[in-house]
Amino acid sequence: MNPRYITIHSTQNYSAGAEKHSLALKRGALRAPKRPGGNRIGYLIWHFTVDQGLAIQHMPTSEQGEHADFDGPGNRYSIGIEMCEESGSNKQATVERTAKLTAILMKKHGIPLKNVVPHYHWPRRGTNMLHKNCPHFLMDGGKPGKKWRWFQGRVNYYYQRLE
Repeated sequence: MNPRYITIHSTQNYSAGAEKHSLALKRGALRAPKRPGGNRIGYLIWHFTVDQGLAIQHMPTSEQGEHADFDGPGNRYSIGIEMCEESGSNKQATVERTAKLTAILMKKHGIPLKNVVPHYHWPRRGTNMLHKNCPHFLMDGGKPGKKWRWFQGRVNYYYQRLE
């Protein structure tokens, strides 16, 4: 894969941080229905998981994940980053760590800020919810708005400091 986008997700799993998500991926515990035009491998896989104190890479950014839109460009051309929401964790620290990682990946791969998108951006054809409200805590009324623009501003803040 030659990444052109970075897709930001939230786990909506309140009982696990980055390390537990990493172990679940390694064990193949995160299954998804394998179907034509859908998930190719029967498992979910993304590139990075971030929590308040750690960012773990699960696969090379040159390999396609299964995290966004089944057989569409969200999977074919996008680096997937999951933000953890473990109960008791510092969500703001997780968001800041995610913004920093996103800025670094933008720089490394030449990805413009306009191509840093929420999971919501990618239509999921064949589902009853075409656009997923994800990352839900950065959406306004289930769609990108003021909160998403604020996050993009944080990414841009860190990106400007890399140059």
